Amino acid sequence: MSADAGKEVVVYTDGACEGNPGPGGWAAVLMSGRHRKEISGGEPATTNNRMELRAAIGGLAVLTEPCRVSLYTDSVYVRDGITRWLPGWKRNGWRTRDKQPVKNEDLWRQLDALAAAHRVEWRWLKGHAGHEHNERCDGLAVAQVALIRRAHTGAQLRDHLAAFRRQQAGGGEDALL
Repeated sequence: MSADAGKEVVVYTDGACEGNPGPGGWAAVLMSGRHRKEISGGEPATTNNRMELRAAIGGLAVLTEPCRVSLYTDSVYVRDGITRWLPGWKRNGWRTRDKQPVKNEDLWRQLDALAAAHRVEWRWLKGHAGHEHNERCDGLAVAQVALIRRAHTGAQLRDHLAAFRRQQAGGGEDALL
């Protein structure tokens, strides 16, 4: 990325999860000049941390050229992970200081690759504190959870959750199929 990355973009992100793990949603609000874009998505079985990561990934993924980005998250996990822990994880072969596999490595790798194309300033803000754009992201993420609940039976959600837990325990990607 060049030091004179193009336009300035402000991105607000948030994730939500009913149960942890459980059905989850994520959202991002992007603003540049007079332009504003809202994006959101969800998964039938996930964790809150994964949704917070997905929100940041989603926000950066829609940018089509290198930008100067101020990305706001209410997740200390996302902010500290990307600004403090990631370099050590990469040096240690995606292992923590305690030699354990990095949780959510797949999403951290995606976020790292997307962030490399931009000049990102990672900013934390207190969630559920009345900040207009953070509250909007929260509302969009929670709405995704509601959509997932309406689209799936209780049995389907339990099956997704069981597959997710197997995958998280090392059952591999096939456990999600």
